[in-house]
Amino acid sequence: MNLNTTPVGDRVHIGIFGRVNTGKSSLLNALVGQPAAIVSDSEGTTTDPVSKTLEIKDIGPAVIFDTAGINDLTGLGQQRFEKTAQVLGKTDIAIINADAVTGIGEPENKLAALLSEKKIPYITVINKADLLTSALTGEYLTVSAKTGEGIDRIYTKLAELVKKHSQTPKFPVISDLIAPGDVIVLVIPIDELAPKGRLILPQQQTVREIVDRNAIAVLTSEKTLEDTLSALGKKPRMVVTDSGVFPAVSETVPKDVPLTSFSVLFARHKGELQIFTDGLNALGRLQDGDKILIAEGCTHRMNTNDGHPADGTRKCEEIGTVKIPRILRELTGRDLIFETVNGNYFPENISQFSLVIHCGGCMLGSAEMRRRIEICKQNNVPVTNFGIFLAKAAGVDFRRAFRCIGINTDYGV
Repeated sequence: MNLNTTPVGDRVHIGIFGRVNTGKSSLLNALVGQPAAIVSDSEGTTTDPVSKTLEIKDIGPAVIFDTAGINDLTGLGQQRFEKTAQVLGKTDIAIINADAVTGIGEPENKLAALLSEKKIPYITVINKADLLTSALTGEYLTVSAKTGEGIDRIYTKLAELVKKHSQTPKFPVISDLIAPGDVIVLVIPIDELAPKGRLILPQQQTVREIVDRNAIAVLTSEKTLEDTLSALGKKPRMVVTDSGVFPAVSETVPKDVPLTSFSVLFARHKGELQIFTDGLNALGRLQDGDKILIAEGCTHRMNTNDGHPADGTRKCEEIGTVKIPRILRELTGRDLIFETVNGNYFPENISQFSLVIHCGGCMLGSAEMRRRIEICKQNNVPVTNFGIFLAKAAGVDFRRAFRCIGINTDYGV
């Protein structure tokens, strides 16, 4: 478990876009200071998006994407453009990379218009300045990825845009709810769904904030919770549990001890708590034959790397493809139809669905998660997330869970 690595979802996402062979890959390498992307004089060298995580002065943790050229009109080029469009959806700040020889033309103007339409701030860079024979004028930066000229100016401009358009989380995960010296008990079930030998990302982030606050994190499972509370010698400031065992934990934790779940903390952290709890109201309206979209921001298959057979058989239930559909059918008593998407793909038209249940989005940037929620709003499709749904199914006392974070309501759940 690496507590010092900033999660991808909490990094500023910077995308480099432009025509084929304009030096996008060279620019990525110059920005990160190492050969992260393959560079060649041949057109179309970059096929799938390439990303690199780094720390940038005055910006902080970031991830930069190099993308395929937007003007490849071949059949394969169209597929590459679709991958580029997916990167566009999760971009916080964009760089339009043009060629000093070719200059600014229709492709760059169309890209600028698209970015403006999507409200994505951007800068325009004229790369290959070492090939210029005369000075250029205009609202763009002249740089040379080959010589390093102008790279510092890109960082300065990016920092200005990040500061102006910052989309930081609405709240910390937990640090604003606790004080130095507080004891926080984290209940972490160890079952077939738990990853072998590590904590999942939300648990890692919670531990890190507790430690940074100079508070004390005590980790236990629901099976040892009672003994843990007895051994402490004093009441903990708060207990945070996995939603799946909330009812059992609630019976063990004294009523005067604040209790909430990781899913509630993270929905609050990203400003999505009311959106996702409102989405639960759709459960009572579902009918036989309704379609449900299950969306995951990462891809994880149970294969030999996870200790599972190579033929794809499973020792336990995958949460998105098996567990949630089964629980939802049992909870509603309806014959429902499920479709799943994962990774970077999320459909633009979801009007055929009656409900979207999304993962926690820990591997998605804030821009991408906002985009997906906005698509749901535009299509009038209610949306909730895995943790909030599972909390509802497990019979979580939302009023108690919300009171723990200073909200005296259950949002009607």
